[in-house]
Amino acid sequence: MTFDTAQPGRFGLMSRGRRPAAARLSHPLSRPLEPDVTLNRPQVLLSLAIAAVLTGCPQKESADGAMAATPATQGATLKIDESKLPPVNRFGKADLDPSKDACTDFGGHVNGKWLAANQIPGDRTSWGAFEMLDERSTAVQRQIAEQAAAMKGATGVEKIVGDFWATGMNAEAINAAGLKPLQDRIDAIAALSTPEQVAEHLRTSAAKGEGFLFSFGPEADFKNSAMNIAYAGQGGLGLPDKTYYFDADKKDKLAAYEQHVAKVLELSGVPAADAAKQARDVIAFETRLARASKSSEELSRDVSLYYNPVSVADADKLTPNFPWSKFFASQGIAAPQMFSLAIPGFHQEVSKMLGDVPVAQWQSYLRFHLVDSASPYLADAFAEEHFNFYNKALRGQKEMKERGKRVLDTIEGQAGEALGQMYVKVAFSPESKQRMQELVGNLSQALKARIENLPWMSEDTKKKAMEKWASFTPKIGYPDKWRPWDGLATSRDSYIGNVLAANEFNYRWQLGKIGKPVDKTEWGMSPQTVNAYYNPLQNEIVFPAAILQPPFFDPKADDPLNYGGIGAVIGHEMIHGYDDQGSRFGATGNFENWWTPADAKGFGGLTDKLVAQFNAYEAAPGAKVNGKLTLGENIADLGGLATAYDAMKRATAGTPDPMIDGMTRDQRFFANWATVWRRNFTPEELKVRLATDPHAPANFRAIGAPSNLPAFAAAFQCKPGAPMVRQGDQQVVIW
Repeated sequence: MTFDTAQPGRFGLMSRGRRPAAARLSHPLSRPLEPDVTLNRPQVLLSLAIAAVLTGCPQKESADGAMAATPATQGATLKIDESKLPPVNRFGKADLDPSKDACTDFGGHVNGKWLAANQIPGDRTSWGAFEMLDERSTAVQRQIAEQAAAMKGATGVEKIVGDFWATGMNAEAINAAGLKPLQDRIDAIAALSTPEQVAEHLRTSAAKGEGFLFSFGPEADFKNSAMNIAYAGQGGLGLPDKTYYFDADKKDKLAAYEQHVAKVLELSGVPAADAAKQARDVIAFETRLARASKSSEELSRDVSLYYNPVSVADADKLTPNFPWSKFFASQGIAAPQMFSLAIPGFHQEVSKMLGDVPVAQWQSYLRFHLVDSASPYLADAFAEEHFNFYNKALRGQKEMKERGKRVLDTIEGQAGEALGQMYVKVAFSPESKQRMQELVGNLSQALKARIENLPWMSEDTKKKAMEKWASFTPKIGYPDKWRPWDGLATSRDSYIGNVLAANEFNYRWQLGKIGKPVDKTEWGMSPQTVNAYYNPLQNEIVFPAAILQPPFFDPKADDPLNYGGIGAVIGHEMIHGYDDQGSRFGATGNFENWWTPADAKGFGGLTDKLVAQFNAYEAAPGAKVNGKLTLGENIADLGGLATAYDAMKRATAGTPDPMIDGMTRDQRFFANWATVWRRNFTPEELKVRLATDPHAPANFRAIGAPSNLPAFAAAFQCKPGAPMVRQGDQQVVIW
């Protein structure tokens, strides 16, 4: 589970975004604190990695009051020009709109003026605190990449980052190459003539890390979380969710997608008339896959869908036209005794399609997705068409990102931790890590007290809940052990050549984990990611360096701001261990039921009330929030904010309230929580998120949890019946 949402992932030839974590966070339990603030569609290499995210980057005070990059190690050769870094977003009393009553419209009271004054930049589809930190992180990354590219005789991660940057910025060479880098793959698809050859092509493509039709990769065994097993999941769709193929309110997006498919096929060399017909075939193909797929809502609210242990022999019987025994052999993996064939109905449908879909239709589908997934790394015509649909038509982005930002997206997607190894040398201080460790400890004690005093939970279940509490593992800043990059050969010859090489290298690295013990030092996000996550299979909470700056974290700020920001984030990730899906995992990370029947029933009744609360929020005319889809994140927000408040009161007990800017500690605590969630969306982006995002839109996160807390009503002297005061049966108290 994550603090913000990663963009919907897709499988394909190459990574589509700057969040390598997205490749490892495809499971519904795997939700970031907030959605990925980029718009590209990241490749999903793993079928599962149940984690929740939120990140930040602590830095020392610069001229604008932000946390400027500071070397974390001696002898660092990288240097950051702080004057080129954009500002952070932090709460100030001047932000408040006195014309809006905090008890009636708290979001408008804290964020209304800021939202009106800060429109969405042309190359974004949303803009707020997360996006501003992402811009800052990107600015640091750019300076690092430029310096790496200029290093003479560079080796290791510096060479990898430098090669990607140099080739990605060489627009002339990329345009001159055209489609040539993919021609051998296009020819291979054109040569297919039998269903057996199609199946073999799927296997050989997957072996290079270019599988799109389904997900495949390692994850901890649900029943033995110390060991990795193989997981295969659904995939194959170009649109964000299966509902896009059927819902009346999304017909315009489906029609635009068909036009995009035709255009990509035409760019790849198919005559226009043929391309239009083939596009219809591709849509029909994907619609059939969609019928056999699970929706975002279904996946987000039932983690067990990802765990369907079967033997290879039994899997072969389910999918006779695509035997898994051959697939494992083709990937260079010894056939395991068991693997998880998640969403078996999807795989059965693929097997049927290998038998009854004409080879020509398979060729259209494969050719389109080959070229489409590679388009961001090809000549301008391909990259622009990719933008025109996925960013502009689907999400409302007005302008294409400039090339440098797009290349950094690629580096993040293909070699994010390599870049992160350099990033933390200039953008993370030991002092920030120490302060974060103190905050985590304080939040942990506050959560312990809340669990011990739960009135609705029996002592038997509390005992198990406390066992889980005692086994939480926090990770702060960056990994203790860096991932090895030996064997990845990059060069200054070809941008897409480097992407292809990294794509295959990453896939082989992932496959190497299958059947081996879980490496508990590994991270699911890079240090430069602005997010955070909880991984129930390891019972760990993870906070990347880049989120550790205002408005989330500032070592120079007063306690209310830090507890209302990063404190609530810490609490959010901890509570994910007890949300409707995280609570299905025990202290060791195994998938197990540790609840008494009566407590499970009581918990369900409480969560139903939270579903009802968010179902009532209208995000746009006629478009309401899906309380069921967003339930896990709403539980985490509610419990996390309450826990952070308790921790702040403990930390400041016995000391006078300094009344900064005439505001009490409690008022500043809640105001900073709302500041975190100031965000504007394009209408198109909001529509996509309402259908696919397990996080509620930011404006409702600003008010949803506080409205259930008596401390909020007391802080702002709200009277019973005010919109921000939920009472009686309307009030939700869980953790």
